[in-house]
Amino acid sequence: MADFKAIETFLWVVTLGSFRGAAQRLNTTQPAISQRIAQLEQELGVKLLQRDHRAVSPTPSGRQMLTYAEKLIRLRAEMLAVVGDPCSMRGVLRLGVAETIVHTWLSQLIKSVNNAYPNLSLEIEVDITPNLRARLLAQEIDLAFLLGPPTAPNVRSRVLSHYPIGFLASPSLGLGSGKLTVEELARFPIITFPRKTQPYEVVRSLFNRPELPPIRLHASASLATVIHMALEGLGIAVIPNAIVESELASGRLQSLHTDLHVPPLTFSASWLASADTIAIERIADLASSISQAGGFMEEHPAPSAAATHSKQISREPIG
Repeated sequence: MADFKAIETFLWVVTLGSFRGAAQRLNTTQPAISQRIAQLEQELGVKLLQRDHRAVSPTPSGRQMLTYAEKLIRLRAEMLAVVGDPCSMRGVLRLGVAETIVHTWLSQLIKSVNNAYPNLSLEIEVDITPNLRARLLAQEIDLAFLLGPPTAPNVRSRVLSHYPIGFLASPSLGLGSGKLTVEELARFPIITFPRKTQPYEVVRSLFNRPELPPIRLHASASLATVIHMALEGLGIAVIPNAIVESELASGRLQSLHTDLHVPPLTFSASWLASADTIAIERIADLASSISQAGGFMEEHPAPSAAATHSKQISREPIG
């Protein structure tokens, strides 16, 4: 009788379109993947996959099998969530995070995950949103906290946080408390997010005007560097106020008053749709709760579709 390991293997081969991708996803080898598929085809007595050069696609029987495989894997995840002990959730969750989240509530999330799921390991990578989006679509991370949400059809998302953007500077620049015009701001270097990001392009457009002097726009992928440069009086930082609350409270940075407006940054939790994402959705739920508790939401997010959690992240083979 076909076991869940073989069925799950078939599901990931079809989803990713390759034996190699399934092997990476399930943390095993390509020969092991081939053996499981061969065994499943032998037990069912039909050919499930068509191999065309390097591409793999389901046969007509394979498409029928896919429908049942998705149902079975989903039901298994729900069963483990309802019957199992939450503390027994184990495996590795590959989490990609934008740096704004690192400077606000990521540490609270890690504490909550450690308390709720002590056997779950997190592999955390910090990067800019375009890179996180690409890595998510390439199946290199399981869950991403990024500017978005991504628009790919197979991506599921949940809004997490809204961060107003401020114009922040060291008191050493002597900009005072009055309202500043764009001409007055343009006399200073502007420090903000890296190139190829949404906020960078917005900030660039504000100062890229014929009547203004050539823009001096310092971009950095490290928000810690941006904050340090602002503290040193090297320019005006255009970043979320939430990441420099202590610096504003101590007076080391001041919020400038201006008519310029940068839309707030909206972050979402995003993951790829599959039959076994209940565990990932549960971590996304936890992140959503923490971000709301921290006051980073301007409106209430849509109710979560995940009411339960799984004992195991799908990257780890189920034995």
